[in-house]
Amino acid sequence: MSSNNNALDPYTAQAQNNDITPQEKINGLKEIIKSTQTAMLTTRSADGQFHSRAMVPVAPDKDTQLTLIFIANNVSHKFEEIEHDSHVNVSFLNPDTTGWASFSGKAKVTQDRELIKKHFSVATSAWFGDLKDGVHKGDANDPRVAVIQVVPDEIRYWYPTKGKVGRAMEIATDALTGKTSSPGELRTITKQEISLTEGLHTK
Repeated sequence: MSSNNNALDPYTAQAQNNDITPQEKINGLKEIIKSTQTAMLTTRSADGQFHSRAMVPVAPDKDTQLTLIFIANNVSHKFEEIEHDSHVNVSFLNPDTTGWASFSGKAKVTQDRELIKKHFSVATSAWFGDLKDGVHKGDANDPRVAVIQVVPDEIRYWYPTKGKVGRAMEIATDALTGKTSSPGELRTITKQEISLTEGLHTK
């Protein structure tokens, strides 16, 4: 951000924290994801329309894993949109703490049966249903079941540093005094940091 923009957007300039380690950034991100569970996956259609839907990512293999994995029905529209444009966004929000996270990256689709079986659960089958045709049984071998892997290029998130009362007091005080309120930190996990972390994760 340029110095001119810093002056015009003091909130972002004040909240941005670039002085913590990549591991500290990951730890803060994981706190937000664990507190929200449900994500919004946004894709873009061929005519340029953005579509979002709520989805629950599967639990990561390791705490350092940044790639998001979803089990989904491959006949749904989101697969057509991913095929058209693999660039996607995944966001998380905890309305109680105001913590949020935004993953910008690319989606990859696979029907690797071993990967599906690894993450499939009884609860997952409820989203598919048994069509009673002997093929579409709503289990891990159902041809409709696929995995969407979202590999992030950049992750930005807001980490609240004060509780609900503290945030309210700071905002009220700053509103009266004309100061800029930022009861938290804006953090960015860069593409380089993601590549390093994912490289360590695969070893």
